[in-house]
Amino acid sequence: MTSTTITMNSEYHDNFQSAQAVAGKKLDRAVQKSLFDRLNWVRNLHKYCVSDHQPVIFRSSEGEAEAWMYLMKTGIGKYEGLANWYNFTFRPVFTGDFDEVTKLALLAAIAKEARGSAHKITLSPMPEEDQSTSLTQRAFEQAGWIAFRSKADDNHVLAVKGRTFDSYWAERPGQLRNTVRRKAKKNLVSTRIENQFTEEHWKDYLHVYANSWKPEEGSPEFLKTLAKQESDAGCLRLGLAYIEGQPVAAQLWTVENGEALIHKLAHLEDATKSSPGTLLTAAMFQHVIDVDHVDLVDFGTGNDPYKRDWMDTVRTRYRLEMYWPNNPMAWFPILKQYLSGLVRRRTSH
Repeated sequence: MTSTTITMNSEYHDNFQSAQAVAGKKLDRAVQKSLFDRLNWVRNLHKYCVSDHQPVIFRSSEGEAEAWMYLMKTGIGKYEGLANWYNFTFRPVFTGDFDEVTKLALLAAIAKEARGSAHKITLSPMPEEDQSTSLTQRAFEQAGWIAFRSKADDNHVLAVKGRTFDSYWAERPGQLRNTVRRKAKKNLVSTRIENQFTEEHWKDYLHVYANSWKPEEGSPEFLKTLAKQESDAGCLRLGLAYIEGQPVAAQLWTVENGEALIHKLAHLEDATKSSPGTLLTAAMFQHVIDVDHVDLVDFGTGNDPYKRDWMDTVRTRYRLEMYWPNNPMAWFPILKQYLSGLVRRRTSH
């Protein structure tokens, strides 16, 4: 009888073409259920938002199991997760549902591979409900890195738990329900929810955003590409509100695999007295709960007070800062981290 030894392989790619050639369809929509885990997401994010940073895409494999980590170079020996404010999450990506031991081994292989070119790796915003943060930290520490975890942001979500919109709405704060009831009775605001991308509707979205209180959009082209892509996949939910035919509020959502993601929302300041943004949000929630039958609504990152009116759970998003201690360039930053941790502990007592 002969035995087969499965060996661990690790590598990295500095361009998306070679990564795609190796990955095939394993990092596409059909396999990766989260929008933010897909190679197409990071490719477009890099193209439109962070093209001045070289991508560094790590891969490790053992038999059928694979792990990928999308990074970018931000300085000499410094990598960060290839993500920005458009990301709800950033985490290592696996090509199957493997056990924890396998995942740890795959991530440790990436950590060892990264030691040859980096002395600092920063990952954010990382989730923990799937153990991504803990697994990554443990794997890098097993490979000899020194890791520091801190809070990066808050993530507000609603677990629908089989409720109808009416039962969900009955549990919202009275002030919110009264606002929607009073403003809806006036019939000033009309709302529509589009599943298909059109240039006309996108023009209305851009008009609202450009004339709202929001800062200038980081990359309108990235969002337009996202909207078109998700429209083609049947996942786009573009909400628009009008007063006398003029767009006054707009929201960009996507719905997929039982989850609704709220990417962008804005309204015109001079229309605030009619509450078009609130009325549109209520219409969007009703649609995704009663029509799309989602299990979760995700408001992304940010701790805006109004999110508490609509959501019922807050999840922490973490930052991992990891240093390779055998590189002298990491020594002073490691010391600073330890000292700042001592100060925080002393001031908290």
